[in-house]
Amino acid sequence: MRVGFLGLGTMGTPMALNLSRHFPITVWNRSSSRYPPLIAAGAKVGGAPSEVARNSDVIFTMLFDGAAIDDVLKDLKPSLAGKTLVNTSSVSEEFSHHLADEVRQAGGQFVEMPVSGSKAPAEQGQLVGMLAGDADVVERIRHVMKPITNAAIYCGPIGHGLRTKYAVNLYMITLTVGLAESMNLAKAQGLDLAVLGQVLNAGPMASAYARGKMAKITSQEWSPQAATKDCYNSSKLICAAVEASAARSPLIQACRSLYAEATAAGLGDEDMIAVIKTLSHFSPKSNK
Repeated sequence: MRVGFLGLGTMGTPMALNLSRHFPITVWNRSSSRYPPLIAAGAKVGGAPSEVARNSDVIFTMLFDGAAIDDVLKDLKPSLAGKTLVNTSSVSEEFSHHLADEVRQAGGQFVEMPVSGSKAPAEQGQLVGMLAGDADVVERIRHVMKPITNAAIYCGPIGHGLRTKYAVNLYMITLTVGLAESMNLAKAQGLDLAVLGQVLNAGPMASAYARGKMAKITSQEWSPQAATKDCYNSSKLICAAVEASAARSPLIQACRSLYAEATAAGLGDEDMIAVIKTLSHFSPKSNK
């Protein structure tokens, strides 16, 4: 089984590296600066997305959004006959149906697989994949998912993988903003953030996720596990899903506004917990 990978960003690079340890892989990225670790791992570089497809049986896409996928689709389509395209990017449900139709018209097969997890789980091959599409197609390529996931769960027809991700990310985003507000309140009250961390880590809300985010705040280390701009994009998709399903979700709407503010303030490339910088009582000059 030959694998292709389009998009070598924060998530795509570790995913492609893990796949390269098990399958022959050809990769493509808009910027060539991402290629060296893949080349060192034995990957081939495609000059264009179409070249990746021609040299692959299963092609993964991990691009920023639907517009980024559309930008490569015209070049990609003529080479998709007999191939399976697996989209792991965060897009709207409407776009996923559009992409599935385009792939089918080109003679290929389409699987939707958004993932839950950030940079560290991607590096460890511990993402959770939310698979959607034709169940038989999913089962035929399920073994290809093993190097990048600790679970690949079939969610139903096209759109249901993304619907599941929207629900998962709603929980994750509101949890992150809640933690930022908690630490901001502690700061405003003159508390030691390290002490707050000890209390939270000793209680029922303790988690590896929360520990990692608290460590970033107390150490002022903002390199992204999941970037603020990606979180803003995700929050917009979730809000659209909320509106389309006539659900009521005031928390994610508030979070979207905060992430819009953070992105506009130039925090887009920092970790999503940097949203704390938009809160009035947080001082980046003190950890206490």
